[in-house]
Amino acid sequence: MTLLEGERALVTGAARGIGRGMVAALRAEGAQVLGADIEASDLRCDLSTGEGARRLAEEAIRSLGSVSLFVHCASPRRQESQHVLALTEAQWREMLAVNLDAAFILCQALAKHMIGAKVKGRMLLTTSLHTESPRNLPHYSASKGGEQMLMRELAKALGPHGIRVNAIVPGAIPGGGFNAPPGMVEKIPLQRFGTPVDVAAMAVAVLSERFGCYVTGSSIVVDGGLSLHNWIDPPKIN
Repeated sequence: MTLLEGERALVTGAARGIGRGMVAALRAEGAQVLGADIEASDLRCDLSTGEGARRLAEEAIRSLGSVSLFVHCASPRRQESQHVLALTEAQWREMLAVNLDAAFILCQALAKHMIGAKVKGRMLLTTSLHTESPRNLPHYSASKGGEQMLMRELAKALGPHGIRVNAIVPGAIPGGGFNAPPGMVEKIPLQRFGTPVDVAAMAVAVLSERFGCYVTGSSIVVDGGLSLHNWIDPPKIN
């Protein structure tokens, strides 16, 4: 039997990058998946407003009949030029709205549905290594830091209802808003960039009851060891 047979999942940010990989991986493991995105996907949605997030939760429940899995990958495209002195208020608000506000609204609405339907659901928020270290993109780092704490609050509150909540923390995954600078791959112990498949494979394990049944409130890092790099290079070991 596949790991997610019979599960019904909502994935945001499903049109590209990690979100697209999540949709493919969940379907391959037997889940019925509704992919949502502001771009082309199963369902078009705009998560930059609270109303858009609330409507998505309602449409997902109506379309799938029930939701047992939720994966939040949606995030606005970002540019390296959006540093602290150049960032506009509109860019700041959009990033927090999609990454953090929508995560809260969707998780709250889906949690109420799961509790009412007596579904032992699972939620997974896509955060970042930059919840702990600056990225020179303050709106992105701040929103992901907020998601990280939101995940912990949800895990603590929803655990007694049998609902597990975790975060997946990708490393350097080119595409989907991230462009790797020259020489970066040399800083990764596994000596390669990650792919959406790498991230989705771990997500499936955490979402499954076979492998993740006792995991909640955790941040699972999938970065090839990039977070081990301290930016002060030690001598090479021959």
